[in-house]
Amino acid sequence: MGPVDERRGARRLRRAAGAVDPAVAADGDRRPNGHRPASRTFPNDEGYDELVLAKNIPVQSLCEHHLLPFQGVAHIGYLPGERILGLSKLARVVELFARDLQVQERLTKQVADWLQEHLAPKGVGVVIEAEHLCMSLRGVRAARSATVTSTLHGALRDDARSRQEFLAFTSATR
Repeated sequence: MGPVDERRGARRLRRAAGAVDPAVAADGDRRPNGHRPASRTFPNDEGYDELVLAKNIPVQSLCEHHLLPFQGVAHIGYLPGERILGLSKLARVVELFARDLQVQERLTKQVADWLQEHLAPKGVGVVIEAEHLCMSLRGVRAARSATVTSTLHGALRDDARSRQEFLAFTSATR
């Protein structure tokens, strides 16, 4: 999927949202200050080949359909290949993609795809759990409901044991 401005109706929504918050009106393909998530990685000198998982990364974004916030947490895991990534970079990738007008499904996929492309791990998994104010403040008014989305690549998608381990860790309490 292309930048925000290529999606139907996104330009109109971006202008409307920009009246409330000028940062939202920025070009959807650029990140703040023209930056994209840094893709600096480090050699996996130790040959670590087990799951690396960062849980409960805060997620806040603005629904492109209703211009209302959604917020929750992201759980990101990867099976390292030849390179590893600084753990803070996982949260930064989520934060930077979440700054666009978003839908949760796209956000989940963008984070997973970015990690797969820039890290080349043996597997990537992203799960986002969020409450959408468009569901709790309007329409059905389903307060405290959570939407869960996932994107899995590589061994976390194809290998049942690896997938089960990732999903078990994401659902376990701290």
